[in-house]
Amino acid sequence: MDLETLLKNTSRSLYLSVQALPRAMRPAFSVAYLLCRYADTIADTPLLPAERRLYWIAKFPSIIETQPDEEITHLAREINGGSENPYERILIENLRPCLAAFNKISASQQPFILEVARAVCNGMKIDLQTFPQEKNAPVVAFQTAKELENYCRLMGGKPGQFWSQLIFHTSKIHTDKETFFELGRHIGDALQIVNILRDLPKDLQLGRCYFPHEDLQTCGLTPADLFNPANSTRFEPIKRKWILWGLARLQDGIRYFTLLPKTHPGQRAAVAWPVLWAADTLYKIYREPDLLNVKKRVKISRTTIHLTMLLTPPIWLSNAVFEAWLTHKIRKFDLSADGKKIF
Repeated sequence: MDLETLLKNTSRSLYLSVQALPRAMRPAFSVAYLLCRYADTIADTPLLPAERRLYWIAKFPSIIETQPDEEITHLAREINGGSENPYERILIENLRPCLAAFNKISASQQPFILEVARAVCNGMKIDLQTFPQEKNAPVVAFQTAKELENYCRLMGGKPGQFWSQLIFHTSKIHTDKETFFELGRHIGDALQIVNILRDLPKDLQLGRCYFPHEDLQTCGLTPADLFNPANSTRFEPIKRKWILWGLARLQDGIRYFTLLPKTHPGQRAAVAWPVLWAADTLYKIYREPDLLNVKKRVKISRTTIHLTMLLTPPIWLSNAVFEAWLTHKIRKFDLSADGKKIF
């Protein structure tokens, strides 16, 4: 199966963003996403005990780099049949084409893919080493806010840096690369905390509480208390704290966007969309009074997605329009204790 079809089947929203990218960025971005998605399949497979999944996750970056034939065959055999998602099953069967596509990526871009794969695999190792892997085990939480911030950096910030590396090496960016990369890391951090807030009830069912004990204790909560939707009100200060943390980083999307050349409208759109959608999703989380209820699914509508894309053309040529658009979304939040706007 060709790479484009694999990407379309595994993530339709990402596929749309990739189509907007300059051609020089598309192959590396697509390969990186598919390889990280493959690692995620390894980490989540029910076919293997946690120790074996941890073994393969630790080895996966070196498999990408050295491509040992026997290990590739062995890995695919061990995890094949472990997913109910038909497209994920197809991905499992197509590791070799993904690696063949990696080999065609320019030598200057391959290190970026290896770096982001290592970071994401390190994040998955944290999942496997921190949280219970057996069913019906007591839920476990991170201990400190620093642990959650580090996890967001590995699973979101490092992919944001990868994205920025591709842009920096294929476009003319008028700032130093470390400043640009740090802005990208902040955006990635924000996107990851959106995922964690949105998926909180589902993660609890898996024994995972990413919100740290030190936060829970300030609200008189334990990780087990979060299974009770009636505690959503008590969880509210923690929810708001991490929404604020995400918004502070998402604001860097304004400066990041102004650094993107107007000669690459597709690139600008591919950056703007996830930032705007993250702000929309955070606002739905902010407005959801029953976040702990596993029956509630916080997500933006397809109408919102399509409307954002439809209204994109003005921001191709105007940084001010994007700044006004994102600022308007952020200023809808009131996260202060005294009723005053923070943003």
